[in-house]
Amino acid sequence: MALGDKLSKLRKENNFTQEQLASVLGVSRQAISKWESNMTFPETDKLIRMSELFQCSLDYLLKDTEETGGWAQNDEEVSYIRKRLRERKSEKTVWGMPLWHIGKSARGFIAVGFNARGVIAIGLKAKGFISLGMLSIGIISLGMLSIGLLSIGMLALGILTAGCFSVGVLAAGAISLGVISLGAIAIGDFSVGAFAVGKYVAYGDHARAMIAVGESQAVGKVFQKMGELTAQEIRTIKELLDTMIPTYLLWAKEIVKLFL
Repeated sequence: MALGDKLSKLRKENNFTQEQLASVLGVSRQAISKWESNMTFPETDKLIRMSELFQCSLDYLLKDTEETGGWAQNDEEVSYIRKRLRERKSEKTVWGMPLWHIGKSARGFIAVGFNARGVIAIGLKAKGFISLGMLSIGIISLGMLSIGLLSIGMLALGILTAGCFSVGVLAAGAISLGVISLGAIAIGDFSVGAFAVGKYVAYGDHARAMIAVGESQAVGKVFQKMGELTAQEIRTIKELLDTMIPTYLLWAKEIVKLFL
């Protein structure tokens, strides 16, 4: 068996990609490819390094034989190399953090790992300006459990939220709870949904609020209507809003008025 064939066999048996082996040896991936194709041959120091890495003798690599040597690999060195392969980071830094970091507990401008923290974080548990993960916390957050300024997930908590179960200032979801709430089941100060319950305004198939507008049912303490609103009724609702809505919800009132 030629040297290149042995190197290819050993690399695959030890679960190295060409890129990973190149990184350990400090050469290019193209160099590894040429060695394995028997187009070029590695320098002596690289042969020694590979014999240590693959736990084989130089005789096995250089002689035309199938037998492997009994070279004993240092356990600590093997552990270090495998850790380096699992955890990799950029030498270039941004704001004192690696440009990118891939590892179990990744910290970097772009972080990818089980527990990732960075400007852009991707992981099972992710924290960042933009985060994507099972548990995701960030300014822009996407995940199963998502917490952020703009939050999208199965369970979404934040200012602007969308999800199966959504809680926020502006919330949209199958079940939503917010100041302005949109969903199949919508609960909030101002609610729109198939089943809408609002403190001040509710609009939907079934609506309950001080001002309720529904298709099948409308229960309102101050105003209620089933079906389409007339121009006069719209003016009446706007006047009621001006009277009823507290100062801290003026922004929400103006949004609701836009859609009447």
